[in-house]
Amino acid sequence: MSALPEILLLSGSLRTGSTNEAVLRTAQAVAPSVQVRAVMYGGLAELPHFNPDDDTDLSLPAPVSELRTAIDSAAGILICSPEYAGTLPGSFKNLLDWTVGGTEICDKPVAWINAAAPGRGQGMEATLRAVLGYTGADIVEPACVRVPVDRGGLAEGGLVADPEVRRQLAEVLGLLAASGARTPVPEQG
Repeated sequence: MSALPEILLLSGSLRTGSTNEAVLRTAQAVAPSVQVRAVMYGGLAELPHFNPDDDTDLSLPAPVSELRTAIDSAAGILICSPEYAGTLPGSFKNLLDWTVGGTEICDKPVAWINAAAPGRGQGMEATLRAVLGYTGADIVEPACVRVPVDRGGLAEGGLVADPEVRRQLAEVLGLLAASGARTPVPEQG
């Protein structure tokens, strides 16, 4: 029996009780239903400020090395981030900055969930799309969805209770896993 594809879950929020993290924890809970293993990355707060002088194989900070290893071993990445001041939170942009100099995210299937209220979160999405373009990530468009989640819609334990949201999260994970399982087709020439 082969191992389940692993999807790395990246929350863009450091807030305790974050709705974005609740969405990803719910995705983690529904992952077995689509034969996926979802792993939450928990090192956002430990990442040092990005400094290009430190972005070398000789002096890569340990938390950055751990992040890149987690990205490299995943079949795909699912992001859920809030929007602050019309863009990504600085701490999450810092995480993404650390991925630009590596090759681990290049061609990696990536998607995001926008859990913001209707009419919000477009700046986060635009910035995320731009930064992921620089990294060479493979944005899986059908898996990039808006799933508004209100803090009041969380069940005991901090997971999303709404069965439709849970179904959508399972679908997103399935799309990412399928994209990660694709094998490159050799060029004809």
